[in-house]
Amino acid sequence: MSLLPAVEHETAPHPTHSIVWLHGLGADGHDFAPIVPELVAPDWPALRFVFPHAPVRPVTVNGGVAMRAWYDIKGLAIADRQDEEGIRTAVAAIEALIAREHERGVPSGRIVLAGFSQGGAIALAAGLRHAEPLAGLVALSTYLPLAHALAAERSAANAAVPIFQAHGTADPVVPLALGSAARAALAALGYAVDWHTYPMAHAVCPQEIADLRAWLGARLR
Repeated sequence: MSLLPAVEHETAPHPTHSIVWLHGLGADGHDFAPIVPELVAPDWPALRFVFPHAPVRPVTVNGGVAMRAWYDIKGLAIADRQDEEGIRTAVAAIEALIAREHERGVPSGRIVLAGFSQGGAIALAAGLRHAEPLAGLVALSTYLPLAHALAAERSAANAAVPIFQAHGTADPVVPLALGSAARAALAALGYAVDWHTYPMAHAVCPQEIADLRAWLGARLR
């Protein structure tokens, strides 16, 4: 599999840790790159942020218009009629990016997978199935895809992976109920989820960034 193109930012030379951050539907890898200065603390180890671009594909719910998407969304009820083939293809693409970080000297235990909306869904799908322990998963304004298969497919190596999950209470795109259902499904399988809600729509807010900064700082060692 050819590697996805990506925007990269290194906070210092010779990064020892990586954060692979996946954008939402219709955005691209530039979308969250501006968050780096707000998120990174001066005492953190040298980090490489990898913001990949999803492939361009037709999206059914948007009238078949082609845009960057990790997988197809087939209806307004985004958790129904899931594009399983597309989701699994996206997971494989993220596995390839993780392997590239290994080649660059960063082991899985120093890699965080993060994502917003559709990107967060892929971060969860890939991270929970990854064969080696990861440093953490960040799932923002998202839901749990392929939840029916997770119990059988999840990796024991990431049974205790730290998970930061956050959602807006007024989200009209990915309803809060879907985020809450993801949290409950993960908790039922024994995952420890650090859950946050914020009075916002389908977005990211300053308090969320501050909370994520504190959470990441405890795990980037």
